[in-house]
Amino acid sequence: MTDIATPATGEAPRQEPQEGPGTPRRGYARLAADESREDYSLRYAPHSFRRWSPSTVAGTALGGIAYLADFAIGASIVFTYGFTSGIASILAAATIIFLTGIPIARACAKYGLDMDLVTRGAGFGYFGSTLTSLIYASFTFIFFALEGSIMAQAMHQAVGLPVEAGYLVTTLIVIPIVFRGMGALAKVQAWTQPVWIVGMVLPFVVLAVESPGSWGAFGSFTGTEGAAPGFSWIAFGLGTGVALSLIAQIGEQADYLRFMPARTEANRRRWNLAVLAAGPGWVVIGAAKQIGGAFLAFVALEAVGKTHALEPIAPQIEALKPWLGTFALPAAALFVIVSQVKINVTNAYSGSLSWSNFFSRITHKHPGRVWYIFLNLAIALTLMEMNMFAALNKLLGFYSNVGIAWIAAVAADLVINKRIGLSPRYIEFKRAYLHAVNPAGFGAMVIASTVSILAFFGLFGRYAEAFSTFIAAGLSLVLCPLIAWLTKGKYYLARPNPVNGPGVEIADITATHTCAVCETAYELPDIADCPVQAGPVCSLCCSLDAECGDVCRKEPAAGPVPLPMPVVRAPAG
Repeated sequence: MTDIATPATGEAPRQEPQEGPGTPRRGYARLAADESREDYSLRYAPHSFRRWSPSTVAGTALGGIAYLADFAIGASIVFTYGFTSGIASILAAATIIFLTGIPIARACAKYGLDMDLVTRGAGFGYFGSTLTSLIYASFTFIFFALEGSIMAQAMHQAVGLPVEAGYLVTTLIVIPIVFRGMGALAKVQAWTQPVWIVGMVLPFVVLAVESPGSWGAFGSFTGTEGAAPGFSWIAFGLGTGVALSLIAQIGEQADYLRFMPARTEANRRRWNLAVLAAGPGWVVIGAAKQIGGAFLAFVALEAVGKTHALEPIAPQIEALKPWLGTFALPAAALFVIVSQVKINVTNAYSGSLSWSNFFSRITHKHPGRVWYIFLNLAIALTLMEMNMFAALNKLLGFYSNVGIAWIAAVAADLVINKRIGLSPRYIEFKRAYLHAVNPAGFGAMVIASTVSILAFFGLFGRYAEAFSTFIAAGLSLVLCPLIAWLTKGKYYLARPNPVNGPGVEIADITATHTCAVCETAYELPDIADCPVQAGPVCSLCCSLDAECGDVCRKEPAAGPVPLPMPVVRAPAG
């Protein structure tokens, strides 16, 4: 007996497996079949599941950026390179992240797809995006470890809990929330938002009243590493590289944006604003937090020393002392813990999605998103125990070379290739219609990241080392359309998708079809026509098939199998 979920309700009716051609041969485990927890982790998010308003989705997505790594990153940049070069690098990185995030956020919200699925159809191919799934997964566990370290520092300050034990607590505390999926995440972000807002604003209000001259002194700060006064191009390039490590955050925003309801004439304005704010808009708040974190660390530097000034809890305490006195410690600790829970549930959630995408393609198995939560958290916990916080700048500087090469290639495809006809205008994510590897995006990313990493390690001189992330971004932006033009875009589709002709808007198609393999109904964008099954199959059953031999892509002359007429239509709105 196996459990098969009905996506619209999350119920799991029991079915007997049968044998023979054209009959169900796959049943998903209960956790994988329960979409109330699974959240369509490897699929198109259907309209029947997108029950939230644009403002609710945006609020949940923005709740995840409450993290205090921005404080530590901003402080580290300014302490190393001084105020002038440091602030310039933070603003430059924010501009790049904002511009590349716009097309990605809109694509994810419009087509109901996460970052991994968009990457498949935006120049990388079905297996080509497997590498980017690893890149994205590494982003989630690196930043989970960073945020967890900050929370452990706060618990150590507040109650004397050993930091090593704190690492374990910060890891375990998020599991029950992430296990329950988008519904639980939305509630946690909403309930904790007032505490976070008060905690974020209060220290700056206190300093504005009690130490109004601090900003002036901060403006002439040359750092703690002997940086020269004024602007330095080398310092600017290196600092920008560290700040650009956050560029993959757009993937975590996309994990929420895929649940955005369809854009209509009635909600068009609210939809556009919500996508802009919750997509690339996160970096506006992020850059402000980096600058604010650097300021708080500067004010606390003399009192607590450099090491503790880079830990967000200590500057928070120092800023609150004039008004709260002995209550500054518990107030600061509460703010830090709430902030870190808000972001680490997102890191763990997004990591589970990426690992699911990766392993489903490699192993042709999918036990359920929730099991990959434990893999992601185990890696993050290991990094925390290895004290990755001590090597913050170097680690993030290296990672940004790979992250920006990936994001820039996807953005180039969405903005350039799709507009001039080098790639399909819609996002095709299903295995049945994609080549294994598309050299346009995948090739651009590999070449750009390889060259930039060599530059990062000093192979091409000091200036190339400092500007390695700019090299990665520039090469990706140029190479993606160039390779697509040289190959005439022939590696985007292995065969035409019969339901995605010119003028068809995927986001408006709500008709459902029953998968010939799992006998579950899914909306049309999640369905492929399968010559082996002689009927429609859902995208996940297609991905997990290890025996079909990709007949549909290898023998296009046989023609597609027509999809049956729609059998169900989702309720209006």
